[in-house]
Amino acid sequence: MELEIAQSTPTAAGIAKFVQAHYDLGEVLESEFLRRSFNQVYRLGFADGRRVVARLSAERPRGDPNVLFEAAALEHLARAGCRVSRCLPAANGEVAVRLPLPEGSRPLMLFEHLDGEFAGDAADDIRVFAQGLATLHAAGKSYEGPDSVYRLDLDYLLLQPLQGLLRAPTMTAELRPQFEQLGERLHAAISALGTLSQVPCHGDAHGSNNFIVADAQGRREAVFFDFDEAGPGYLAYELAVYPWILYPRAPDEVLSDKPKAQWQHFISAYREARPVADNDLAAIARFMAVRQFWLLGEYAGRIQVWGSQAMPTSYLRKQVAMLRAWETLELPL
Repeated sequence: MELEIAQSTPTAAGIAKFVQAHYDLGEVLESEFLRRSFNQVYRLGFADGRRVVARLSAERPRGDPNVLFEAAALEHLARAGCRVSRCLPAANGEVAVRLPLPEGSRPLMLFEHLDGEFAGDAADDIRVFAQGLATLHAAGKSYEGPDSVYRLDLDYLLLQPLQGLLRAPTMTAELRPQFEQLGERLHAAISALGTLSQVPCHGDAHGSNNFIVADAQGRREAVFFDFDEAGPGYLAYELAVYPWILYPRAPDEVLSDKPKAQWQHFISAYREARPVADNDLAAIARFMAVRQFWLLGEYAGRIQVWGSQAMPTSYLRKQVAMLRAWETLELPL
């Protein structure tokens, strides 16, 4: 009997052999499995001293990875002077190579390895991160490469994840209408704000997908990586990802002084670099809830790999309470 496989995990040595066979980068001397989350990520070291990051894309609720857009957008940003981790093409010129696995083939991409320190909670780190993000948005406006497969709109970020969440095995008849009503009210609240600004989004700019480094003149700047979620979308969503990561998850908790100051440093620094319209600012708090719906949909889509108890019913009950509290959330400016 042949068993169905949800997602296998190649070893670092196996990835090294595959890369050595399909890329003109020479012999791989070192390989390390870094993490398994939405994707599987590896670090490889070559005989000539070069290092790269290999990303094996996982099956996602949204569909296939956005490889052509991601690689082209990174190249455009790099040519515009932004510090990003570019995609490295395979020997055949393709930006991704499909790796045969028991569950079916999945695309593998290689990226430049970056050195640096993650953005910390110091005001200067946050300023560099926020202004670096503003630079990405400004540079991305002139992008004319392959279209993105996905747009970070309310259908993609809210409505589709909500439907996936409602189908989760840990969802109950009691909770289902509560999530539906929360999603409907959130959609209506954002729609009522009118036309919102669009930018080329990183999609996951929470402060841990960039490093802070010094350039040749000693000036500190942000370097960005992990553009797996990138695509055109709402500026308010892009800016909401940082306060979303800072904000307490318990419904009765309030934002303490330290994360409040971090958020204020971030939005102030961003607005110094690029203006943000009043309705976009007003939408940021609402998009924090959108981000949470997106995350819940991603978890629901990973149950075959992570198991149903990665999102138990008790957790879903807490999500309802938190999302209700966030309906009236106001962020300090």
